[in-house]
Amino acid sequence: MSNHPPAEVPDALFANADDESRWRSRFTAARVSLPHWALDAPDRNFYVSNASGVFEIYAWDRATDTHRQVTDRPNGTHTGAISPDGERLWWFNDSDGDEFGSWVTEPFGGLPHAEEPAEAVPGSVAGYPAGVGIGRTVTALGVSNDDGTTVFVATHGDQAKVIYQNEHDGGVAALSRDETKIAIEHSEHGDNRHPALRILTLDGATVAEKWDGEGKGLEAIGFCPVEGDQRLLVQHERRGRDELLIWDVEADTETELTIDLPGELSADWYPDGTALVVVHTHEARNTVHRLDLASGGLTRLDTPPGTIGSVDVRPDHTVEYSWSNAARPGVVRALFSDGTERVLLEPPGHKAPPSMELQDVFVPGEGGQVHALYARPAGAADGPLPTVFSLHGGPHSLDEDRFSAYRAVWLDAGFAVVHVNYRGSTGYGSAWRDAIEGRPGLTELADVAAVHTWAVEKGLADPAKCVVNGASWGGYLSLLALGTQPSLWAAGVAGVPVADYLAAYKDEMEPLRAFDRALFGGSPEEVKDRYVECSPITYVDRVQAPVLVVAGENDPRCPIRQIENYLARLADRDSPYEVYRYDAGHGSLVVAETIKQTAIEVHFVRRHLGI
Repeated sequence: MSNHPPAEVPDALFANADDESRWRSRFTAARVSLPHWALDAPDRNFYVSNASGVFEIYAWDRATDTHRQVTDRPNGTHTGAISPDGERLWWFNDSDGDEFGSWVTEPFGGLPHAEEPAEAVPGSVAGYPAGVGIGRTVTALGVSNDDGTTVFVATHGDQAKVIYQNEHDGGVAALSRDETKIAIEHSEHGDNRHPALRILTLDGATVAEKWDGEGKGLEAIGFCPVEGDQRLLVQHERRGRDELLIWDVEADTETELTIDLPGELSADWYPDGTALVVVHTHEARNTVHRLDLASGGLTRLDTPPGTIGSVDVRPDHTVEYSWSNAARPGVVRALFSDGTERVLLEPPGHKAPPSMELQDVFVPGEGGQVHALYARPAGAADGPLPTVFSLHGGPHSLDEDRFSAYRAVWLDAGFAVVHVNYRGSTGYGSAWRDAIEGRPGLTELADVAAVHTWAVEKGLADPAKCVVNGASWGGYLSLLALGTQPSLWAAGVAGVPVADYLAAYKDEMEPLRAFDRALFGGSPEEVKDRYVECSPITYVDRVQAPVLVVAGENDPRCPIRQIENYLARLADRDSPYEVYRYDAGHGSLVVAETIKQTAIEVHFVRRHLGI
């Protein structure tokens, strides 16, 4: 490891004890995910919570209202499942956050003292998770590794057998309720950003295929949960946005669902198969609807303005959902069929203090109108402020009107915060999402620059105190911005970034190599100049602003070697930089570690901006 300047860890960010307590309490407040329930035993549930100080999996028996912490690992656990009969919980067991491992299982009620969880699918191999379908007697398991994608099928108690193997990225998307058919997504056509679908029998024979052609992806949401029903709910983009269709895989017929709402659509089944619960995304916010499949009637459900994280429908048609907005912390609620509503799960301990609302702005850009969200600190005087341009990861993601303890601490520290849903973001149609293909990074930053110009001209941002900041793809964009737009930025923070794209490609997990090939139009051997043009290390000598890099030692997505390459180039220059490395993967599930990293970042920027 090179000897780089370590980041300073402050004892506190605020001199006032109440201010210090407030920002930390937003992170330490217990949170819970939407519970997932067993299809044949709906009282048995699991969810993810940070109540212990680390995000772990919990079991919840609704009949007795008892909760049990299932996992207890140093770097946390966030991926789980439950068998249809509710007898067994599954969770993905990786090493130190590296995302490489295998599924294990244990009884819903827990293991005897000192007994370890069992291998969930004997005969399978370790790898990166690529989907799982758990039935009463059959399990379909997808595994991704350097050999590509392998799909295993196991009848409970027997060794797994391989029914599909291909060098391209893919995985298990759904298992039919009668456990006779498996839907897989694949990219044998060479583009995992726009997958195709295939229906297989338990022996691996092909039942049906569906592919909409180049640049048009299909994603399987799930088979109808009714016994014997072979309908598969599918998300498509045939008209340039995410919409829905139902594919009867037995008859190989389909029905496109025409829903007259702007924006993009996702959905899931009602348990009796008569309706869908539809989540509508438009301009960074969600609404929820019930679509009656017989009549086509669409009814909006009464959810507050903001962002729906997840939604599910219980056998009695109670709609359960997780929700937050920028000002109000997240909550899991139940909306009953009679229109009444209540909080479903109350996490223990204190509640997170609220924060500020986000405002919308639409800025003309070279590729069209750019949607941005911004907030100013409470009580801030009129006039320009130090401003953090916080860039989301993905890139196939978006910033939404949701609560963020991270955003809130920057506001508490006196910064305005701007989020840019640049080209590459989801939620604005296929053309907007795919506009970065062939020139990623530089395309997004043209949109960021347009919003920067708007923020300065409107008197929101102090041009001498603008900060670029992000993690994952946002960290990549931050480093690239510092080198390609040096006059715009007074400081930069890059969390778990791609810093040297050629080296990152060699070391990253195979599904991401496939993603990169689709994004750039080929591998580095085929289109090396594109990777070089879009790589932060190419522009490292142009960086003028102080840089903080935060990196995970075991990160399979943005591996540590390529970050070291970038840091070595920074070390040869006079421009100030600092580094913080932590022993986990692509981010941390440990609350104390997240608080530490946040404090380091805010402290770094305030020191270098003289605030």
